[in-house]
Amino acid sequence: MMKRLMSCLVMAGVFLTAICGTASAHFGMVIPSDSMVMQGEARTVRVTISFSHPFEGEGMELDRPAQFGVMTRGKKRALLQYLKKTKVMGHKAWTIDYKVTRPGVYTFYMEPRPYWEPAEDHYIIHYTKTVVSAFGDEEGWDRPVGLKTEIIPLSRPFGLYAGNVFQGVVLLNGRPVPYAEVEVEYYNQDGRAVAPTDYMVTQVVKADVNGVFTYGVPEAGWWGFAALSTSDKKMKYRNQDKEVELGAVLWVRFLEWRKK
Repeated sequence: MMKRLMSCLVMAGVFLTAICGTASAHFGMVIPSDSMVMQGEARTVRVTISFSHPFEGEGMELDRPAQFGVMTRGKKRALLQYLKKTKVMGHKAWTIDYKVTRPGVYTFYMEPRPYWEPAEDHYIIHYTKTVVSAFGDEEGWDRPVGLKTEIIPLSRPFGLYAGNVFQGVVLLNGRPVPYAEVEVEYYNQDGRAVAPTDYMVTQVVKADVNGVFTYGVPEAGWWGFAALSTSDKKMKYRNQDKEVELGAVLWVRFLEWRKK
């Protein structure tokens, strides 16, 4: 009888862990105030970086990143020193006002410091980026930044409507990741979106043998795509080796279809 009870408790724990895992995906976030800077609009883009459960509106502390910068026309510029502290969802985050001075495609990227997640007993490092276009230029939106792991968009990552299909290829160490698991989540900024079940908070798709994933976006707003893998190197936590979850995260904005 006692063995059966213990077995049931273990199974219940596994079940609850699975549910919590479904509802509590982590996302590094790099969110600009504008994804398409057009003629006549303000040329200063405010970029906010944070770490959270974006659908549920639950923030986590983001220490000053290991690196933050922007790439345009194939050249990178370090911006870490210009970051200012802010709060997102009540937790430490960072922001910068970046002035766009010329036409181009600007890829903002962030490598955070390792985050220890006790609930999952491992470290998390989410290499996160987003793409901003300016003044009609659209060359280079599919150019890799050169991060440890990243998503290369196959769909142009701006000028998208809700309902569009979005595709990307997952890279790890510069190579496609066959059958990579990609978590997809909506940035529920106003808290109005409601998930019918916990399974609906985070969508999950698998890449194909070439590392290519596809997702049909149902709603306008910011959507995060996080391709997860495990590092081949472990890190120490209290003198014990722990696994490191690597995330390749891309944030893309989708707009409503409008008619006159």
